[in-house]
Amino acid sequence: MIIDTHAHLDVEDFADDLSNVISRARSAGVGKIFLPAIDLKSVDTVLAVCRQYPDTCYPMIGLQPEEVREDWREVLDAMYEKIKYLLRQKAEGIVKPGENIVAIGEVGLDFYWTREYEKEQLAAFEEAVKWSIETRLPLMIHCRKAQNEMLHIMRPYEKELPGGVFHCFTGNQKEAEAFLRLDRFVLGVGGVSTFKSSHLREDLPVAVPLDRLVLETDSPYMAPVPHRGKRNESAFIVEVMRTLAACYGVDEAEFARRTNENVCRVFGVG
Repeated sequence: MIIDTHAHLDVEDFADDLSNVISRARSAGVGKIFLPAIDLKSVDTVLAVCRQYPDTCYPMIGLQPEEVREDWREVLDAMYEKIKYLLRQKAEGIVKPGENIVAIGEVGLDFYWTREYEKEQLAAFEEAVKWSIETRLPLMIHCRKAQNEMLHIMRPYEKELPGGVFHCFTGNQKEAEAFLRLDRFVLGVGGVSTFKSSHLREDLPVAVPLDRLVLETDSPYMAPVPHRGKRNESAFIVEVMRTLAACYGVDEAEFARRTNENVCRVFGVG
């Protein structure tokens, strides 16, 4: 069994054939798929998919940094109410199928295109960090061109944070080491690792122990070789697993088992 820790299966790209996508994932050996909400509207679409496939899909709820605007506080308050409701249900032992929330995410910082909402992003991310501490849910973190700012926010809370994933890691050895100084965090690696131009196959075994790594697709984006350029889907995570197992010099079954153990440790689901 392989676990896809990050897939946007609720988006329009999968509207016409989601059942087939899920079926192909299961046939490929994917046992669980974690779905991130990125804004208030997607909370409902993510939960709808997870309710439809409760044995496979698990929800995460957060405000993705590229979705942060002037109304970020209002949006966050509404999202947090939903999180608290789901956690109350869980505490009372009446979790409905597909409503077992596993993380705060997708949250983070993204200054790749613009810093127009920099202050809002910083404030929203720090709020997510506080949610994680309060709820004991791990963070699913999006970070692009913002590593220094992100670590500056997280370090004061380092001992209190339950852990999480730095999603879609494509950085170098130095960047990996900086993230992994946060002891309970792991790196999420996907299709980019299979690209001919990627340095991850050389850098990851040097800088990232196998117990600090989880697999993801980020479907429908960044499909791995040999599917590059196509719509990505969870079944393709097998290509990521094979590529990384080879560069770590580990048997594929062992690699899947080890990364699944990491998922279980971080998310409490495995």
